[in-house]
Amino acid sequence: MLAGLGMIPLAGLIFGALCVLLAFGLWIGFALPFIGLIAMTAAQIPAGPVLATTLWSSSSSWTMASLPLFIWMGEILFRSRVSEQMFDGLAPWMSRLPGQLLHVNVAGCGVFAMVSGSSAATCATVGKITLPELQSRGYNERMSFGSLAGASTLGFLIPPSVPMIVYAIAANVSVIQMFLAGFLPGLVVMVLYSGYIAIWSRFNRNSQPRADTILPFGERLRRSANLLPVLALVAFVFLAMVLGFATATECASWGVVGALILSASTRSLTWRSFLDGVMSATRMSVTILLIINGAAFTTAAMAYTGIPSALANWVNGFGLSPFMLLTILALMYVFLGMILEGISLIVLTTVVVLPMIQQAGFDLIWFGIFLIILVEMSQITPPVGFNLFVLQNMSGRDSLHIARAVFPFFLLLCLALVIIAVFPQIALWLPQHFYG
Repeated sequence: MLAGLGMIPLAGLIFGALCVLLAFGLWIGFALPFIGLIAMTAAQIPAGPVLATTLWSSSSSWTMASLPLFIWMGEILFRSRVSEQMFDGLAPWMSRLPGQLLHVNVAGCGVFAMVSGSSAATCATVGKITLPELQSRGYNERMSFGSLAGASTLGFLIPPSVPMIVYAIAANVSVIQMFLAGFLPGLVVMVLYSGYIAIWSRFNRNSQPRADTILPFGERLRRSANLLPVLALVAFVFLAMVLGFATATECASWGVVGALILSASTRSLTWRSFLDGVMSATRMSVTILLIINGAAFTTAAMAYTGIPSALANWVNGFGLSPFMLLTILALMYVFLGMILEGISLIVLTTVVVLPMIQQAGFDLIWFGIFLIILVEMSQITPPVGFNLFVLQNMSGRDSLHIARAVFPFFLLLCLALVIIAVFPQIALWLPQHFYG
């Protein structure tokens, strides 16, 4: 095994080669194994046996089976009438708040995040209902775009989250504990978003339409009744996991069955929508699994070279405090998030970052939430922020115009990072309460 400071130039060479491959348009799922092959050659280790072993071990995990199932569950509900029912159920409760229906973007994304697991899908689903409504009623366009793009990142933080599953596999931690850890931070982000909308609305009254008629309490309850089946499905899936009645994979299976029943009950389940959901979930799952398998081989190759431990020792040699280390990592992830999408960001960096995090004494579950918030930022930072592209296609506006609108919400995510770092129990209380 190679070791010592001599690994730093090799690490730079490998990272540079990866950047060149990505710049030439090679898929990251293919670029990662190629980088692993370079590392194996440097370590003078036969690549064939390691490749076969890592591909099998990374693909045969029972936890991995939950990934395509949760994706399919979200795809089914994405094609149902859940989003329409969600707007009708949430809108009457927002009339008294400063900012009124702008809060539906936040609350709606929070609700749909619990059944989607995808930030881009959350943005598209909620946006196709709320944006036309907000536009027709005269709400400020930039605030409408910003609140939707920012709130849709909750699709990554509020479980079931696809990036959480990927991180749990990469870090070898419990998927269920990761899911539990995401609830309270997700609530914190929602409160920050709604608080900002309320304060902005107080200082920009002329940019708001006249208040809607406040419906009687009974009518609001009646309209919200359509949300109960979705919330019941989410509660059933997570309670079964938390209480130990079923594994994450089994609960994902039940979630798919429940989503099919809900979609059929709203008469939005057709043979065409069923096939579209299966094919979309298959494409996304295969893409993610390709990246995970490539990253597994690269991780094994890096372990043979000794690069991760050498980098960790090199960083520790600077004598950084734990919070200074987090600050540097956060800046690194913000930069990488401008050029990489979330899943790639996680699998590409964990092999190097996790040894540093463990040596600094941070809890891996807590760091997972910290990392997920950083991945959320990558969804709204140009030039490759996926939520910016989704809104660009929906509105016809330039992505930079949307990026300016969402910038205050990017800063709120930065504030959420600080809050989670100062008060780590926000992320750890639920996992520790249920699992000690």
